[in-house]
Amino acid sequence: MSHLPLIAILRGVTQSEAAPIAEVLIDAGITQIEVPLNSPDPFESIKAMADAFSDVALIGAGTVLSVEDVGRVAQAGGKLIVSPNTDQRVIVATKTAGMASWPGVMTPTECFAALKAGADGLKIFPASLLGPEGIKAIRAVLPKGTLIYAVGGAGADNFGEWMAASADGFGIGSALYKQGFSVVDVKARAIDMVAAYNAAKS
Repeated sequence: MSHLPLIAILRGVTQSEAAPIAEVLIDAGITQIEVPLNSPDPFESIKAMADAFSDVALIGAGTVLSVEDVGRVAQAGGKLIVSPNTDQRVIVATKTAGMASWPGVMTPTECFAALKAGADGLKIFPASLLGPEGIKAIRAVLPKGTLIYAVGGAGADNFGEWMAASADGFGIGSALYKQGFSVVDVKARAIDMVAAYNAAKS
């Protein structure tokens, strides 16, 4: 499965909304979706999306802080684990379960620790603190082929700037979804986000 390098962050999504929102995101071309675990009933939301769309999308959890939660995501059918921090135990548990691992990093030390533990890619978070120049500087010392996603401060209005600094992809939260947005709202935002990404890429 190949994916557009955008991860939708559905913080606060409810179980009843999860599948309909996932459907419009996928239709727009966003096929990587995380439900942060500080959302209401996150495992039920992940299960609802995974049951419906695991054949066409990479569904999983964000804000994953423990090995136990990795197991619960796996039981719900999730295949993606995203964290705000670098916890080598979480990364190892994720890879042992056959899931994609995207830990949060900020420093070269965290980057190398995450990669050594088996991370699939690095989530620079919050990217606004490091900025495009910071990513560019860290990229110079990372192994060739390392995937870097900018999360927090990257979006439709500045994709090009981050790409020029070597960001491979992005995590997008409230610009796509926040509590109170309708499915129609999310659909329109997803279409616009994909168009902005494609324009910046070209």
